[in-house]
Amino acid sequence: MRIFSKSKIIAFRQCPRRLWLEIHKPELRRDSSSAQARFKAGDRVGEIARNLYDPRGQGTFIDIGELGISRSLAKTRGLLEQNKPVFEAGFSAGGGLVFADALLPVRRKGARAWRMVEVKSAASVKGYHRDDAAIQAFVARQAGVSLASIAVAHVDTSWVYPGMQDYQGLLREEDLTQEAFGRSGEVREWISEAQVVAAKTRMPKACTGTQCSTPFECGFSAYCSSLEPQAELSANVLPRVQTKALRALFAEQRTLELADVADDLLNERQLRVKTHTLAGTVFFDGDKSALALSRYPLPAYFVDFETAQLAVPLWSGFKPYQQVPFQFSVHKLDRRGDLSHREFLDLSGDDPTRGFAEALVKDCGKRGPVYVYNAAFERSRVRELAERYPDLANDLLAINERMVDLLRITETYYYHPDQLGSWSIKKVLPTVAPELRYDDLDGIQDGGMAMDAYQEAVDPETPHDRKVQLRAQLRKYCALDTFAMVRLWQFFAGRNDLELPLP
Repeated sequence: MRIFSKSKIIAFRQCPRRLWLEIHKPELRRDSSSAQARFKAGDRVGEIARNLYDPRGQGTFIDIGELGISRSLAKTRGLLEQNKPVFEAGFSAGGGLVFADALLPVRRKGARAWRMVEVKSAASVKGYHRDDAAIQAFVARQAGVSLASIAVAHVDTSWVYPGMQDYQGLLREEDLTQEAFGRSGEVREWISEAQVVAAKTRMPKACTGTQCSTPFECGFSAYCSSLEPQAELSANVLPRVQTKALRALFAEQRTLELADVADDLLNERQLRVKTHTLAGTVFFDGDKSALALSRYPLPAYFVDFETAQLAVPLWSGFKPYQQVPFQFSVHKLDRRGDLSHREFLDLSGDDPTRGFAEALVKDCGKRGPVYVYNAAFERSRVRELAERYPDLANDLLAINERMVDLLRITETYYYHPDQLGSWSIKKVLPTVAPELRYDDLDGIQDGGMAMDAYQEAVDPETPHDRKVQLRAQLRKYCALDTFAMVRLWQFFAGRNDLELPLP
């Protein structure tokens, strides 16, 4: 009988084909950068959890990577004879293999028993966490562990870090004992069904669908999509598919041609996308876009923020997953049409927000439009800074009052079929200024990568040369974001008389 790790059982729960691929074709798996970031966040939360559940340091952490599975299981058996916490305790029974994040000794009817805690970096208990707990409990009990209870500990996003490495309150537990213990039959059935799938010599039949991204993105989704018939012009380019009728149509047909979607099911923007994508034509109302922008005379400022969301805050006064702005770029276009650039980037590892706020107020001047792309994001960050620093609040909120959203201008007056239904700046820019390309940048090409780069750069263990490299990459990426907005403004304002140097 094949032994399945918990992750393999969860993979089976998501999609039987995923389990088969995990076993027989693991080289086809491609984890996204967001998945990698989730793994890193989980490692950090797990490290803190060990200190919280074992403040005196009396417990033992079993390093699976160092010992391997068989030696880890043997070491667990020995440690269960003691009355101390065990972290990553391993058990194999009933066809399953699990490692417990925290196994804590308790007394039950005068005898030693154990309380298991599964630690998650998520902000709440998800459905698959409940499956996780059921699997953990089943295998541990099958292995003979006297398990008194099991809980899932998740990050409490309402908690505020007080500083001084005090993480009491970071985690909030939800007891799942009754539920997990009551699902033993289900887990046994999952393992039995997984055995059948794993034994197949051919990959199971499956169609791509919501399971490819629920409860999390499957690393095989690109491979599975490549096996299916591809639409000549897919209806997936339609933006914001929200009506019941349109969603039902997508659910009914796996491969839906854009041409087959009835016009009366579409709103004005979706109809524009359909019409111009099929015709291969550009929609551009230059007169109206120029008129809309003529309300905002020069000088103008073009601003973009980069932020980090940390599962575990680094500085006092912050909450888990709070957006922390650490970088901005500002291109200023003065009345004569001269372009200048200012920027802020703090990779010191200290709280960057005060310096960010002060520099932003200085570099955005006192008057003139402040152009951003998707104003809701920047306005929210500015409001948060104003709340954090009341002495700067008036100046910061004045910047919000001056913000003009170039995304709204673009969505209203422009569509190029190469956008494929998206108005993200990375899709629009190549259609307006093809000489500017994010994929030409070295290292950092999107906001998620910038966030990852920041966390790596402020890590004390990151070598100096690597930090220098990350700094240069972050500067180029953020500067391109704001120069891209300058070029979009020039295009939509009809200011071809301006000669703008490349960044």
